[in-house]
Amino acid sequence: QVQLVESGGGMVQAGGSLRLSCAASARTTTNNGMGWFRQAPGKEREFVAAIAWNGGSPLYADSVKGRFTISRDRAKNTLYLQMNSLEPEDTAVYSCAASRSAYGSGDSAQYRYWGQGTQVTVSS
Repeated sequence: QVQLVESGGGMVQAGGSLRLSCAASARTTTNNGMGWFRQAPGKEREFVAAIAWNGGSPLYADSVKGRFTISRDRAKNTLYLQMNSLEPEDTAVYSCAASRSAYGSGDSAQYRYWGQGTQVTVSS
């Protein structure tokens, strides 16, 4: 059984920064790709960023490229998302997920395990 727990969300003004963390309780996640997704009220869940098992091959949605950075610490079983220059459009519940393979993907169907999410609110 794999448990993923996100933290680091909160409220910030436009232009500010937040750093999200995703802690995994199972060893298996160290050998799988991982990703971040977000969902705003009344909207579909959308891809944010992904990373391969070894920390390489980062992927980003066009809407966050240049502002967000995904990284991971395999020894600590922890995934991170550094978010800079936040905008009101970034307001959403952010969830981390573990892929079915060793690589990350922008397709939510490729992920096997999901966390419950952490709220990020950006005010103007």
